[in-house]
Amino acid sequence: MISSEFLALVFLPVVLAHGQHPFSDPSPSAEPWATKYGPQYDLGYSGPLSFSHLPYTRCLDDTSETFDIAILGMPFDTATSYRPGARFGPYAIRSGSRRQGATHAYALNWQTNPYSFAKVLDCGDVPVSAYDNALAVDQMETAYMTLLGRPINGTSDVHGMQTGKMAKDGVDHPRVITLGGDHTIVLPILRSLYPVYGPISVIHFDAHIDTWPTLGGITEQEKVTHGSFFTLAFEEGLMSNTSIHAGIRNKLEGPSLIEHDEAVGFELIMADDIDDFGTEDIIRQIRNRVGDSPVYLSFDIDTIDPGQAPATGTPEPAGWTGRETKRILRGLAGLNFVGADIVEVAPAYDNADITGILAAGLVDDFLSLFVVDKPPVRQKKRGALKDEL
Repeated sequence: MISSEFLALVFLPVVLAHGQHPFSDPSPSAEPWATKYGPQYDLGYSGPLSFSHLPYTRCLDDTSETFDIAILGMPFDTATSYRPGARFGPYAIRSGSRRQGATHAYALNWQTNPYSFAKVLDCGDVPVSAYDNALAVDQMETAYMTLLGRPINGTSDVHGMQTGKMAKDGVDHPRVITLGGDHTIVLPILRSLYPVYGPISVIHFDAHIDTWPTLGGITEQEKVTHGSFFTLAFEEGLMSNTSIHAGIRNKLEGPSLIEHDEAVGFELIMADDIDDFGTEDIIRQIRNRVGDSPVYLSFDIDTIDPGQAPATGTPEPAGWTGRETKRILRGLAGLNFVGADIVEVAPAYDNADITGILAAGLVDDFLSLFVVDKPPVRQKKRGALKDEL
């Protein structure tokens, strides 16, 4: 048997003479990277962390960048009632988007690549206070208003971006997709949207109604939670009375809370309704409810069954699947969306990043909702089995 020491002595002169391992390519290229391989690019698992590898700009500081749609993180979770952790939601959603990208975003079910019609920019995260909720809410409102007041890019061929007809000032405003954060972030968002659009109709995907009465509490700030923000928004006149829930399945103290929910302006679609009436009826009910009004889409990840999206603060069993939900979203194309969010992603409770990946895919659906004029229609093809029948 030849010892390893003997092999080392034999090959050492070769290594020293050529400056490389004897079994490697004997003629390494001296060309620079750009000449040999072209531009440097990020792989699905490499590079700085931005949503879908988009350009990343701290838009609150940099006023030179224009955009049609902004991705904005709000890492706030200090108004939760059960499991905290949604402050890491923006990170998890961006991480879940690593396999996505603007150059390969053509979705077969949407029949479009939303990045082809709008300039989309990742505007980073709002630096919110983790110690003072009143301060944090004001910081989020200020940040959202700052982006909403920016001019749109103006060079994109955007199908559904003509928002001037809905804005009070007749000006086209950019749209923001917000990555939460717990659901409380919607209160400062609606406060920001109201001066531009007036009262908003809300399409609210959630397992919970989030219209708890604000009675009681030791302090005024204690009323502001991820379960009461819609009541507060209605009391402030920020919402119309044509809003709607979808996917609800939480337990309540009694029917009086549903009466209060209706008084706040919501209609109710239960999670079970998808079995009784199907996705088409749910789509029709949502569209009829909000009509042509300015619409804000708020999506709590706990709409999805915890078997597919376990990483959330208040999971409820027997939710919709990701496929069912995405089908309903496609049916809402053409509504007058003025903004959207996805909230309550808490990655500490995730498994193999499945919740973050699903949430990132839903954000791509939101982008398509913003740029598509009407629900896509797929041409049906008769298969061989159907022909035989």
